[in-house]
Amino acid sequence: MTKAKIGIVLGSASDKAIAKKAGDMLDKLQIPYEVTVASAHRTPEDAAAYAANGEKRGLMAIIAVAGLSAALPGVLAAHTSLPVIGVPVSAGTVGGLDALYSVAQMPPGVPVASVGIDGGANAALLAARIVALLDEKTAKNLEDLRVEQAEKVRKSRSTLELPEVPEEAFK
Repeated sequence: MTKAKIGIVLGSASDKAIAKKAGDMLDKLQIPYEVTVASAHRTPEDAAAYAANGEKRGLMAIIAVAGLSAALPGVLAAHTSLPVIGVPVSAGTVGGLDALYSVAQMPPGVPVASVGIDGGANAALLAARIVALLDEKTAKNLEDLRVEQAEKVRKSRSTLELPEVPEEAFK
């Protein structure tokens, strides 16, 4: 088993679907990862220990998936120097806006990156870009993905059934 480069921490097991999206993207990019559940409110010691030990275990970034108050990304960031990427979850009565605001409003000295609500795949892509700074294989896999995504867009132009833009418009 390859040592994980990315840690994914869920505030609760109910966030598993978002972890799956992140994991699927990391699998596609061939980046080893691990997933655990640690609550900022119910098991804060576990969350703090996980973050504090991440760097010496070889992690390069932590993805924190949390809803409602979304305290988890901040708790993790307070206990590590690794990059922490917060994924706000669309839970509760305001569709995840509370979690988005919580992740985006970390106090000075506790940096947390934020992706969109339920943005597990984008969190994985941001983590992959961090890994790619030191790993050529990951950099190549990211470039291949970028090319693949661009080709999908180009191919979709012909399905619009509307007057097409001349090819010179893109040169």
